[in-house]
Amino acid sequence: MPELRKKYPFDKIEPKWQRYWAEHKTFAAREDAAKKKLYVLDMFPYPSGAGLHVGHPEGYTATDIYCRFQRMRGFNVLHPMGWDAFGLPAEQYAIDTGTHPALTTRKNIDTFRRQIQMLGFSYDWDREVDTTDPEYYKWTQWIFLQLFKKGLAYEAEVPVWWCEGCNAVLANEEVNADGTCDRKGHKNVYRRPLRQWILKITDYAARLLTDLELVNWPESIKEQQRNWIGWSEGAEVDFKTEAGDVLRIFTTRPDTLFGATYMVLAPEHSLVEKVTTPQQKAAVDAYRKQATRKSELERTQLEKEKTGVFTGGYAINPVNDERIPIWVADYVMMGYGTGAIMAVPAHDERDFEFAKKFGLSIVEVVRPLEGEAPAEPNPSGSPGGSPSRRLTAATTGDGIAINSGLLNGLPTAEAKEKIIAWLQEKGLGEPKVQYKLRDWLFSRQRYWGEPIPIVHCPEHGAVPLPESELPLKLPEMKDYTPTGNAEPPLAKATDWVNTTCPQCDGPAKRETNTMPQWAGSCWYYLRYIDPKNDTAFVAKDKEKYWMPVDLYIGGAEHAVLHLLYSRFWHKVLFDLGHVSTPEPFMRLVNQGMILGEDGVKMSKARGNVINPDDVVREYGADSLRIFEMFMGPLEMVKPWSTNGLEGVYRFLGRVWRLFCDEDGRLLLDDSEPAGTLLKVLHHTIKKVGEDTEALAFNTAISQMMIFVNEVTAQEKRPRALLEPFVLLLAPYAPHLAEELWEKLGHKQSLAYAPWPTYDDALLKEDKVTVILQVNGKIRDRVEVPTQISAADLEKLALANAHIQEHLAGKQVKKVIVVPGKLVNIAAS
Repeated sequence: MPELRKKYPFDKIEPKWQRYWAEHKTFAAREDAAKKKLYVLDMFPYPSGAGLHVGHPEGYTATDIYCRFQRMRGFNVLHPMGWDAFGLPAEQYAIDTGTHPALTTRKNIDTFRRQIQMLGFSYDWDREVDTTDPEYYKWTQWIFLQLFKKGLAYEAEVPVWWCEGCNAVLANEEVNADGTCDRKGHKNVYRRPLRQWILKITDYAARLLTDLELVNWPESIKEQQRNWIGWSEGAEVDFKTEAGDVLRIFTTRPDTLFGATYMVLAPEHSLVEKVTTPQQKAAVDAYRKQATRKSELERTQLEKEKTGVFTGGYAINPVNDERIPIWVADYVMMGYGTGAIMAVPAHDERDFEFAKKFGLSIVEVVRPLEGEAPAEPNPSGSPGGSPSRRLTAATTGDGIAINSGLLNGLPTAEAKEKIIAWLQEKGLGEPKVQYKLRDWLFSRQRYWGEPIPIVHCPEHGAVPLPESELPLKLPEMKDYTPTGNAEPPLAKATDWVNTTCPQCDGPAKRETNTMPQWAGSCWYYLRYIDPKNDTAFVAKDKEKYWMPVDLYIGGAEHAVLHLLYSRFWHKVLFDLGHVSTPEPFMRLVNQGMILGEDGVKMSKARGNVINPDDVVREYGADSLRIFEMFMGPLEMVKPWSTNGLEGVYRFLGRVWRLFCDEDGRLLLDDSEPAGTLLKVLHHTIKKVGEDTEALAFNTAISQMMIFVNEVTAQEKRPRALLEPFVLLLAPYAPHLAEELWEKLGHKQSLAYAPWPTYDDALLKEDKVTVILQVNGKIRDRVEVPTQISAADLEKLALANAHIQEHLAGKQVKKVIVVPGKLVNIAAS
């Protein structure tokens, strides 16, 4: 290692060129109508206290290689970096230590910036943004006001996690799988309703779904978005309770209405108290309290044991006037549909299990298209099926309607149409498209987040702050601990909270909830375009030039929420005329995770974290960059390997020694390169260019290694051969390439030097290896001229000594010639 280091002085080269790029603003991007633009984006990093580990730079290295490559190809490249810096960890640290979150955040950002810069990434640092900067969140607040004015932001009582031990609201990630508090281990954690701000993302559900066709994303990511949005077509149907209230349900199978034998309400449904009889009140109240301790995931798991309680109340089935019982069960959620369902146990698995457990009636109303529903003899008096048979499982597919009055004999599709028309005619229902997507719970009971620019007035309700008063800054506070009464910490800042109404000048109070961390990351890609603008979040001409983002690289863990929320905000801004494209991100690529050397995800707890500071100190940034790209395809999950890193380090040492002697003096000469080496060079130019364009970085690196091996074996070092190679290496090992470029006598950085071109004539081979076979078995390989005719190739094969040996005593029946590949002789 010490010997190699002397021959490859990365510890001097890398800081030198990083200073050069910073001083000369080499990668500053400017609008240029004469150039084709390319906007390449990394997913917004959260600057945690732990700093980077070697897995983090993988995506950044990929985008950097691509950007450097495209600059050399003449593109005007925008490649920015910034910080998604609001977040729970800094606030929790403030609660525990008294350190202001701003100080912790600034320190973490400084660490991240230093680590990223030491890797030589070609970011335009003049465009750096930080979501905690008031000059940034001024425009986050401005966008919120546009949502509010458009009717897309509203307040509602929403259940949130509450810890009695901490006297505080918990985020979802602060509740352990066993229901305990992640902060202190408290057990008394449950959901309680609190006033929250909600964004009406559901108004955009249809467009969020259909516009996925406009983007070039991995199909798996599109499918996750589709599943999250969850399009369903069916009908809303009104059932009347015996108390006279209307209970509206949504169903995708209105054709099964005649099989609805009971109803189920979510524990949070507003009609639960109304339909519950005095005799059942205690049982229902106890059940509802128990439900507050369960997460949505627990409640909706298909395999969990079904629980529920009878309310004592009844509803009337609108299609047959049957009296059916109303139950409460936690597998029904308020967030989907109406929070109430008609239960058709013969044709829904969850309803079937529930009905079996609680002895509820099961009526078959759809006969399967093939065979019969699974059933067993029905003892007298037991529910389900018919007098002679009892169903043993639900049948959920399409079929023919039975036991369904006006629908009998109709296939499922026709039965749906007929019953919906009947419901509309009777005023009992209507067709409906339903989405699983729920409106976005947008507020947090935290200090460290963007203040919501709303004032609450006793006279006028929620009043937006005038845009001229933005940014509304966070007040300075020394105590960030929860209030203990579910009020956010900002409620303690009474001088800040108490204000006047912008509408009537009367006494009013500021909103004390803050925005979630998602807010700042919803639109950061737009602020990068015009980060210093103090009159608009982005100038229209700049937005029109740079948008949309051409390539977005980041982890698949952001496949749903970040992308969905960003697309939602972007579409609102598009509708308001503030942006020019309906979608923000045209192409999306997810890099695979880099695991620890033990093949497990890196974590402090496992002790398998590799710090990039240590790698750069020992091997250099260029070695780290090339190794992370050489480990395998970008999208693949792969384990870290120090041995592999050392191999890449040795490769760069060989590159250095191709050009320089031990004292760093240039070894190149002006001799003419051999024809075979020129072929290797032009193959390398073609391969590296095509693979870099395709983000196939590992195979591009392999080709460069082949080139270096070929040239190392030669005595001479022709400049005409090696100078173009420096340009191929530049996107991958930019520090080393810049140093070699300078040694070659160039006065300017190679960052914008034209990418080498290859000569097609030099890619053509003079000779090719052809396989000779007898009866399909390989008997020899021969090298022949590429232009040899099929007839001459057949003659050559028949005259071959090995072939003649295997044809001895046999008669040739047929000769198959595939030019440039093989000759197969059939003989017997």
